[in-house]
Amino acid sequence: MNFGGVDPVYPTLEEATFVVLPIPYDLTSTYQSGSRNGPCAIIDASSHMELYDEELEKETYLAGIYTLSPLESDARGPAEMTAAVRRAVSEILSYGKIPVILGGEHSISLGVVQAMIAKYPELSVLQLDAHADLRDSYQSTPYSHASVGRRISELCPLIQAGVRSMSAEEAAFLAEGKVKSFSADFIRENARWWEKIGENLHGDVYVTVDLDVFDPSIMPATGTPEPGGIYWKEMLQILKEVSARCNVRGFDIVELSPIPGLVAPDFLAAKLVYRMMGYLT
Repeated sequence: MNFGGVDPVYPTLEEATFVVLPIPYDLTSTYQSGSRNGPCAIIDASSHMELYDEELEKETYLAGIYTLSPLESDARGPAEMTAAVRRAVSEILSYGKIPVILGGEHSISLGVVQAMIAKYPELSVLQLDAHADLRDSYQSTPYSHASVGRRISELCPLIQAGVRSMSAEEAAFLAEGKVKSFSADFIRENARWWEKIGENLHGDVYVTVDLDVFDPSIMPATGTPEPGGIYWKEMLQILKEVSARCNVRGFDIVELSPIPGLVAPDFLAAKLVYRMMGYLT
């Protein structure tokens, strides 16, 4: 179970550019659970990709992709799981590698960002998501998937894109101006929108992609689908923009909740991981 179906003896951890960490965790999911099955589905789908990237005209895997065993869930609760994620990602960073995190629910991104900031103190985060995820707490925990954006915003600058669903609490928080958020309508209605979003990012950046940012017509396999999302072309435009402008130090793809017998969303997620790796090499 190596990403891309790459031979497990190639490369070694020391030789790899990217280290893939699967995190099959969905304890705080609140609508449809199943994202714990996402990492395995993405890795399985990736073994059916062509390793030659037709857009970039290269075989990205030659930069080195090393896949770790899945991180074991901590059943004590999301706070403990956040700490476990932070420790695991800190170890990846200690080797000087680019962490590629496969979720699992979006709450896992907080632990990743905590580890990233320890190494890159001037870090900013780009969140591509249908939901603002800015509740101060949800279902009695501040570590919910619905609060991950709020927690990240307390650590570093947060830029959001693709948002089209939020609570009144989250709208009030956004009105305070602490987070810059670009809606899905902004993306549809503005020429060269990707440049306008990219202008808010510089230096070291971490990218977190909740797959429900995509329209459900191409990504139905999420726990909280929202109509009116973005499409493949728009995703690549913003990822190319941020990769060209900034030092992207790592990224995650979260919230794939596989649908049995429907492999297209799994393959889309795998292709997205591989294309992002390509933009960074």
